[in-house]
Amino acid sequence: MGVILAAVLLFALVVLVAKAVRMVPQGYEWTVEAFGKYTHTLSPGLHFLMPIYQGVGRKVNMMEQVLEVPSQDVITKDNAVVKVDGVVFFQVLDAAKAAYEVATLEIAILNLVMTNIRTAIGSMDLDESLSKRDEINTKVLLAVDQATHPWGIKVNRIELKDIAPPRDLVESMARQMKAEREKRANILEAEGFRQAAILKAEGEKQSVILEAEGNREAAFRAAEARERQAEAEAKATQLVSDAISGGNVQAINYFVAQKYIEAFKALAEAPNQKFVMMPMEASGVVGSLAGIAELAKEALDRQPSATSRPPLPSPRS
Repeated sequence: MGVILAAVLLFALVVLVAKAVRMVPQGYEWTVEAFGKYTHTLSPGLHFLMPIYQGVGRKVNMMEQVLEVPSQDVITKDNAVVKVDGVVFFQVLDAAKAAYEVATLEIAILNLVMTNIRTAIGSMDLDESLSKRDEINTKVLLAVDQATHPWGIKVNRIELKDIAPPRDLVESMARQMKAEREKRANILEAEGFRQAAILKAEGEKQSVILEAEGNREAAFRAAEARERQAEAEAKATQLVSDAISGGNVQAINYFVAQKYIEAFKALAEAPNQKFVMMPMEASGVVGSLAGIAELAKEALDRQPSATSRPPLPSPRS
């Protein structure tokens, strides 16, 4: 009988010591209750409690945790149905609030996230919901973090993993994208042709302008050359006239011979002349010049001042 009593006392002592000595692992916090009422929180390490009077209430994970958001059907603003899923990253900051302010913390967080995802996507068109995923993540994160703040937790990130529209809608979007790309390609091709035509027209215009400027410059140069030639001829004629007035018959011989040779040269170079017969002997040319010289001599002899001038030499035959 005494042995049994000793064994019972030993067992009770072991249980009391086990209830009194508590070691909290790293990354967790335990709440302490006195007759079912929360008193304080145990941080990681070794702690001693009063058996029977105090006990461990909730063991709360203080590390960052990840929750999978199950796929759900969401209707967009333009009545398109898409399937959406995601993940939530959260961390408990206050073990007592997380333990006693809400029941089934994880389920509460999931319901909040799913509800806010439907709200965010429901306010957008399909194109916006597919292209503005970061905006949806931010909007849902702010709403859920504000709602879970009284529970002593911090929602760090919410990421939408997939937004899947129906298959027929995906095919329609693919056809639309293809048509849009073909449209842009046709526009770019037409713009290229237009630019090429403009550049070609500009080049032709510039070429015509340069050609006109060249022709104008050439005409100006030709007119200037003709003017200079006319001035030279006028000056030569004046010199010949002055020479004749001074009694120099050789000047008129030179003038007439030059014109004679020029006329013959033009006649010989004419394209419609195949055969030309003219008196080419030098005596004929000199004889014609001699006749002109005699006429000039007679004209000079009739002038009033002819008596004061020396007689002109007769041209050689």
